[in-house]
Amino acid sequence: MKSKPLNMMTALAAGLAMSAGAVAADPDATLVINGEIPIVTRTEAPAHLEGALDEIRSGWTFRTKETQALQMDDFENPGMGPAEEAMTVWETADGTEGKSCADCHGAVEDGMKGVRAVYPKWVESAGEVRSIEQMINECRTTRMGAEEWQYIGSEMVNMTALISSVSRGMPMNVAIDGPAAETWAKGKEIYYTRFGQLDLSCANCHEENFDNYIRADHLSMGMTNGFPTYRLKNTKLNAVHDRFKGCIRDTRGVPFGVGSPEFVALELYVASRGNGLSVEGPSVRN
Repeated sequence: MKSKPLNMMTALAAGLAMSAGAVAADPDATLVINGEIPIVTRTEAPAHLEGALDEIRSGWTFRTKETQALQMDDFENPGMGPAEEAMTVWETADGTEGKSCADCHGAVEDGMKGVRAVYPKWVESAGEVRSIEQMINECRTTRMGAEEWQYIGSEMVNMTALISSVSRGMPMNVAIDGPAAETWAKGKEIYYTRFGQLDLSCANCHEENFDNYIRADHLSMGMTNGFPTYRLKNTKLNAVHDRFKGCIRDTRGVPFGVGSPEFVALELYVASRGNGLSVEGPSVRN
């Protein structure tokens, strides 16, 4: 679907400065990680986006060729170092129960394969939709007798990167029906709500104006299949709620709290927009 032009208010507020194509990017490039993990970066939009988008694209397709290349090889991907650090944590006992993640889940590539592709998800025992971060802290406090990690702290982001890495290539497939439907609808409402002094919604940038530029930023579709994401801009792994927080702050609005019901709902909705794209995390972005 061809992106729509920014309206006058958005253009003035956001400072649209470049046209698409001003920075070298290859939207038709093929992503294969380590020469053996094919990644779907473009596919038909899920049914619930009918009338909004015909095709969905990974954020990888909007990046420069140089940035794209970093994700093709784990030795070049700066996000893989933190994920490897988390492997040691996975196997290390912690808390009053003297248990490690591996004690319950086994090898991460076995116990966690496919997990990233279906989260956030409805957790019956909790009676709510939960993110991977919430489930990690649930394990730490109730099974390990350990302290919670900060929701977007380095220990948490490293672990979610490790968990994501073993599902790379699998299609995103978050459930939006049944008991998750109410949370999904709340997330959709937030996605289309304008925030801040700039009066912008997620959709204004990532649905109506993807492939355009705001200043030097090439707007993507805002898909989350690549999170956690190593951003060259701040040279660290970034959690999805950290990115949500930054986007709302950029509108000069007041963000919801990380791990809040609002951000979990938004995460579910945005993840569902990427159903069919491959899990990529830890990905590399500008």
